[in-house]
Amino acid sequence: MKKNVLTGLRPTGNLHLGHYFGAVTNFIKLQKTYNVFIEIADVQALTDNFNNPAKVRKNVREITIDLLSSGVDPDKCHLFIQSMVPEIAELTVFYSNLVTIARLYRNPTIKTEIKQKKELFGNSGESVTYGFLGYPVSQAADITALNGALVPVGDDQLPILEQTREIIRKFNHIYGETLTEPEHLLTTSSRIKGLDGNEKMGKSLGNAVFLTDTDEEITKKIMAAVTDPNKIKKDDKANPHICMVYYYHKLLSTNNLETIEQECQNGHRGCVACKKELIENLLSMLKPIREKRNYYENHPNIVDNILKEGTYAAQKVASEVMEKVKENMQIKYFDE
Repeated sequence: MKKNVLTGLRPTGNLHLGHYFGAVTNFIKLQKTYNVFIEIADVQALTDNFNNPAKVRKNVREITIDLLSSGVDPDKCHLFIQSMVPEIAELTVFYSNLVTIARLYRNPTIKTEIKQKKELFGNSGESVTYGFLGYPVSQAADITALNGALVPVGDDQLPILEQTREIIRKFNHIYGETLTEPEHLLTTSSRIKGLDGNEKMGKSLGNAVFLTDTDEEITKKIMAAVTDPNKIKKDDKANPHICMVYYYHKLLSTNNLETIEQECQNGHRGCVACKKELIENLLSMLKPIREKRNYYENHPNIVDNILKEGTYAAQKVASEVMEKVKENMQIKYFDE
């Protein structure tokens, strides 16, 4: 039996290069070996977008099309909608009794995200909702409802996974051996920097290239990317290792990377020509993704059926987990 892998994305917007190189390429590798469940986490997206449900609803399908277009195989992966697996919400309620508010505030991932909210929104960052603070509890429910044995995470998400393990240990201590602690799969893909050199690429930061961007949008963004500020003239020598254009060349232009580096360092490569080469390589990479996207956009019924089948598969696993949970919690009152 293949082990279940649980991973997911929040439908708050279309996927960008950060998602593609930092997560999606890893999904494609995992689907070859494991039984992969990819959660479209609409409930978690509502923690930041509770006043804009139409945005979340639209992006459920948008992000699904992005994933399918990028190489996620629905015959190997189950793409499912979080809110349509009610057992996740039930487990979230049960687990909330096992975690203190103080413990949630101590979670390093949550502390970092609260700090980012304050930096972005000022005083409104103080208004942290119960749903936002309880994100690690909800994630524990995601993982255990799908019987996730393995969870792909980056370094920044390890504290949340450790909190999942804590919840499971406490649950098993109180109610008997019921749930299995998941192991982490530390992703080899690193976080992708933004066009401005920021450590994170993101929509809210205005430094992202989206898989759905037009040729014109991509050209405009790449031409404005940060380069070595000491390179003033075309034939000035430069340091490619502080240049975001070279950074993306390392992702997209591996065949002549050494040449690009040497020409930049020796002053034999102008920034405009370098950017145009990157644009050409990026558009070439995106061509098959765009072709697949066009197909799925013109066949919305296929997208819906993929989501229905994936959600049904997730519901089946979650109902079996919940059966055991309720029995051990002594809240199964009637035989069906």
